[in-house]
Amino acid sequence: MYTMLLAHLGAALIGPVLVRAMGRSAFFLLALVPAASAAWLATIDPRGLAENPLEVSVPWIPAFDIHLSFRLDPLSWVLAMIATSIGAIVLLYCARYFKDTEPGLGRFAGVLTAFAGAMIGMVLADDVMVLYTFWELTTVFSYLLIGHYQDKQSSRRAAMNALISTTAGGLAMLVGLLMIGAQAGSLNLSDILASSMWADAGPYLVVAVLLILAGAMSKSALIPTHFWLPGAMAAPTPVSAYLHAAAMVKGGVYLILRFGPALTHMEALSMVIAGFGAATMILGGWRALRQTDIKLLLAYGTVSQLGFLSAVAGLATHDALLAALSMLIAHAVFKAPLFMVVGIIDKKFGTRDLRVLSGVGKVAPMVAVIGIVSAASMAAVPPLFGFVAKEALFTALWNGEPWHRLLLIALVAGSILTVAYSWRFAHGSFGTAPGAPPVERPSIPVLFWLPPAAVALFSVVLVVLASPLEKILRGFSSVLPETGEEVHLAVVPHLGVPLLASVVALGVGALLCVFAKPFARFQKKVSPQTWANDEVLDRIDAERGFRRVMRAVDSVSIAVTPLFQRGSLPYTLGTMLLVLILLVTPIAVSQSSVPDNLVLFHHPVELIILPVAALAALGAARSRRRLRAVFLISVTGYAVAILFLAAGAPDVATTQVLVETAMTVVLVLVLRRLPTHFSRRPLRIGAWGRWAIAIATAVVLCGAALYAADARYLEPLGPGLIETAYTIGGGHNVVNVALVDARVWDTMGEISVLLVVATGVASLIFVTRREQTISRVRDLDSRTSIWRRRNDSALPQNALDFDARPDDVSGGNRWRTWLSAGLTLAPERRMVILEVVTRIAFPLMMMFSLYLLMAGHNLPGGGFAGGLVAGLALALRYLAGGRYELSEAAPVQAGFVLGTGMAIAVAAGVLPVLMGGNVFSTATPVVEVPLLGELHFPSALIFDVGVYLVVVGVILDFLRTLGSQIDQQQEVESDAG
Repeated sequence: MYTMLLAHLGAALIGPVLVRAMGRSAFFLLALVPAASAAWLATIDPRGLAENPLEVSVPWIPAFDIHLSFRLDPLSWVLAMIATSIGAIVLLYCARYFKDTEPGLGRFAGVLTAFAGAMIGMVLADDVMVLYTFWELTTVFSYLLIGHYQDKQSSRRAAMNALISTTAGGLAMLVGLLMIGAQAGSLNLSDILASSMWADAGPYLVVAVLLILAGAMSKSALIPTHFWLPGAMAAPTPVSAYLHAAAMVKGGVYLILRFGPALTHMEALSMVIAGFGAATMILGGWRALRQTDIKLLLAYGTVSQLGFLSAVAGLATHDALLAALSMLIAHAVFKAPLFMVVGIIDKKFGTRDLRVLSGVGKVAPMVAVIGIVSAASMAAVPPLFGFVAKEALFTALWNGEPWHRLLLIALVAGSILTVAYSWRFAHGSFGTAPGAPPVERPSIPVLFWLPPAAVALFSVVLVVLASPLEKILRGFSSVLPETGEEVHLAVVPHLGVPLLASVVALGVGALLCVFAKPFARFQKKVSPQTWANDEVLDRIDAERGFRRVMRAVDSVSIAVTPLFQRGSLPYTLGTMLLVLILLVTPIAVSQSSVPDNLVLFHHPVELIILPVAALAALGAARSRRRLRAVFLISVTGYAVAILFLAAGAPDVATTQVLVETAMTVVLVLVLRRLPTHFSRRPLRIGAWGRWAIAIATAVVLCGAALYAADARYLEPLGPGLIETAYTIGGGHNVVNVALVDARVWDTMGEISVLLVVATGVASLIFVTRREQTISRVRDLDSRTSIWRRRNDSALPQNALDFDARPDDVSGGNRWRTWLSAGLTLAPERRMVILEVVTRIAFPLMMMFSLYLLMAGHNLPGGGFAGGLVAGLALALRYLAGGRYELSEAAPVQAGFVLGTGMAIAVAAGVLPVLMGGNVFSTATPVVEVPLLGELHFPSALIFDVGVYLVVVGVILDFLRTLGSQIDQQQEVESDAG
């Protein structure tokens, strides 16, 4: 199962590359991944999974008892088979649906493949946190797919509606899952559902299950969140075919089916689901009959069918579950080809409006056969599988509880509407439209109609396979109690009320088809859009209500945000500090006096350093020059580094010095675009207020530190980590081992933040995108001078005439420099001493950075410190030789370095899993090297290399954005002046 999920992840990552290399034909290769997954699932006998499900589990977050647990039982086997097989066919369909020139096709291919993997992971997940993770991944991927056409407002709005609606339900579901996990004492879904707590379910469990059902209902678009699903039609048609038939919306139905053992003890909740499901079925069918866009018609049909499925799945009986599963399969095999047929019509005839589609069935008979067979199965026309599944469903309802028969009446009414909109689709798509000219005969490639034909064929084939399919489905339904006579998937139905219900649905539905125009007039007359005003519509229309809520949220945020976010950094920081003071002070006042075990100082050097740091901080606060304030702040940072060193923490002290130096460089670069002096503030009350907040914050933080130290009641962890760091992590440097081994997830989060910060800085400077090319000296013109004086400056002409090209081009007649790009600087901008120092120091600093990287596991250093030293070496090259010198020192894009570092860090976590271990497992192989002896190579070094590259990439990005890019802007301004 891990291999199947990782295969989808790998295919999603290489999908954009394949599309770039092969165009739309790359979808053929991508389809192999879900096809192979389906083939593997097909080799497993699902009947044996009922007693012996396949289970795999590895620790993910052991401290919270969270495992990457997956379980394959009959229910997950059915859903996974649907997701993989239809996923493969939809990918094949994409190969002819799109053109090679489709914008964003590579991104679409990767996201759609990842979407299939997320759906598979969701139905296989056994740990509730893993389930929730994949649940939200399907939400995110559907958001990206629905919003594929980024230039269309309708696509963006539909994607946002789907994201907000399903995410809100997902958060409610998460709370419910955590509640039942806490009650059961396990986060494994299989253990939770097998727990004896359900036999005596009190209000606590009822509330928890209600929250879970809220997530399921929002995912499967039940009332009142049904509006997001028709809006999702803004997505490309392959997305609709997969999302409606095999993924995303089926997630809610799956969750209801999965919680069947719990719902058997909560009949009231079954009634709630049945009520919402029946109402959704009728509303969806009613709205489908009013659509003229055949794709939108099918979308409302999906809403109707999801209500149908949810209503029966929520009954949680043996027969109802069997019928619901069979209907779920029937829905998948008729809805996917219907949407793919719509895609063919849209692409080949240029419209989806059934009022102008005339004669499509004559010019495209194969497409018409696929669409009509699938629509007939949707309408439950015998002997197609849709009829077999619906007949079993009606039988289960008739044989159930008395209130089940009331539900049967409601579902028969919904089925009447299903027959009517199925006919509306078939006739509107393939019949003759009054007053519309016949469509022209198009050329439809075989590979365009073959995928929907392959799926539609199952509406016929499954009728023959009804008996073995029933045995498979009973593997899961057998866990629920039986009620009355057992239901079968019968090809030839028995005489009785269920058959009569089917006859009524088909007969009355046929009458609605005959009297379609009068019924349409009736619908228009009773529709709220006809007689209601805007105020009433806002109250009864779900989508309008959703928009009203969103507008209210916007209004509140607009009113509240200016109170706290005024665009003033001092105001924002002051607000934060005031909240801190107000929260801590009442608690501090209630405490006892200062602890009596207070130690004034540990080392005599503190008596010297602390006054220096205090004076530097006061000087920075009172300084009017920005540059002076920056250097004074740096003094406080270096003072803290000395304190760390005095306390016996050389690793932390080294990192502090390097970070402080790098920050000073960055701040100096920023100051070039800011005024020399801080602005004067005329009101002295403002100055006194700032001083008061600053002093009060200092007192609060120092007091909190004192009381926190006094509150310790356990022995420090430090001494116990020394031996553990070596025996488990394979290193003597406890700090580094903790960062890249014990707390590796923290470090992963930190470097992710660094990457985001670098991206944000680049976005602010470049505005739209990063600089795409690296300017090298060899690419420059023969006469180059940057940062030159203006034309009226008095400078000898020969001082400005120099050749920056290499000797083999310039003929050897050029100035000699210590740096590769030294001649690109105007003479008045050069510092020869700095160039000489840089020429000598740069290789030494780079070697020292590699030493820190390699030695960090046993000695002070590590990837972070090494990366900082390498970054400072690049900063030195830039300060000495300008932006071209930086390009010579690092002729690569910062984004490439950042991405490579993050990829290596991720690989350090994934590779142990592929080798049978856990995420970020540590190994320390020993290698015998001549002369050097035994060398230890801890696997954590791979992660440290990733950290090293991320830090280098961040500093390089800062130098490119805050340095060379601003240089270029100032050069343009200088030329303009």
